[in-house]
Amino acid sequence: MFDSMRAATPADGHGDGDDLSVRTPPTRAVVLVTVAATVVTVVLGVLTGTAVLLLGLLVFLPAFASALCTPRQTALVSTWVSALVVVPVALSGERVADRVVLALFAVGFGVLAVYASRLRIAREGALVRLWSTAAAMQRQILRPLPLLTDDVLVDGVYEPVQQDKLVGGDIYDVAATPWGTRVLIGDVQGKGLAAVGMAIDVVGAFREAAHREPTVTALIDSLEAAVVRHNDYAEQRGEPQRFVTAAVLGVDTGADVQLVICGHVPPYLLHEGRVTAVGAGTEQAPLGLADLVDEARTVSWFTFPAGATLLLCTDGLTEARAPDGAFYPLEARLGGHVDITAGRLTRSLVDDVHGFTAGAQQDDLAVLAVRRAPVRVPE
Repeated sequence: MFDSMRAATPADGHGDGDDLSVRTPPTRAVVLVTVAATVVTVVLGVLTGTAVLLLGLLVFLPAFASALCTPRQTALVSTWVSALVVVPVALSGERVADRVVLALFAVGFGVLAVYASRLRIAREGALVRLWSTAAAMQRQILRPLPLLTDDVLVDGVYEPVQQDKLVGGDIYDVAATPWGTRVLIGDVQGKGLAAVGMAIDVVGAFREAAHREPTVTALIDSLEAAVVRHNDYAEQRGEPQRFVTAAVLGVDTGADVQLVICGHVPPYLLHEGRVTAVGAGTEQAPLGLADLVDEARTVSWFTFPAGATLLLCTDGLTEARAPDGAFYPLEARLGGHVDITAGRLTRSLVDDVHGFTAGAQQDDLAVLAVRRAPVRVPE
């Protein structure tokens, strides 16, 4: 069994008693800003001799409040500004008509500001609820990291290129099965909602087949069938067919582990200060393209020592480009990140690639660090 060791926490809301789930400034800050703007306006009016006219500039203060504050705070600002404009009209006997128009404008503008604030809060509340629903869906599609089984600890970083979408075309999953731990990482061809739909199908197939199929090759065949079915449905709807690159790792209590690479980036083994590419040269057809080759998919084996770390990633890391067009030199950069914790390894790599590309992310990015648990000795 594996346990999620990192839970998502909702954003804290700030307000003054309104039932809001969006961030708003505290009432004390709103009062201070309003008073400060009033003092500045009055001082400028006294210095220039146009106090009444300058007070008209405060009419626009509720507009700023409606963009940032709660309806209650906006009403407070609007009432204050309306009083400041109306009082001089009542006390002055000159140009009464102009000042009455200004006072009416201030009151009307204040009412509109409160209404606009209510609309904004309602819209932002709907967006927060939608974002919360999307986050809950993401936790079902891609489980929060790190994940722990009896065989490995898997930690990592997942960053879709479109930050407004919590799930992209890159996928991963971990399953603790009667035959050991299976780890999946993959990359759906293309982007957009169609790629997300394929990603959901592949992850669902992995979770079901990982606990049903006793061999890794049979698991891969189930993933292949899921991609073919999805493409059949896509063809019926007139959508383009897609393939999926993937790497599946099978880890049990033995020192050697299984690896199948379906057109994906080969992993790297980090152990005792050394970085070694594993599985290079054993790449097979991506999922969805098995009919194009005659050979059946096979498993390659390699030694995964206790305490070692296996780095799995998508091409969002290996094909990241610097402003001058150079590709990110993953293997060379890994030399400076050996023998650190799995979480620090992935986070430092992602920070490094962001610096390398000057913050320009070109593709979805998934990086997993699989840390081997000590080999258990039978009692």
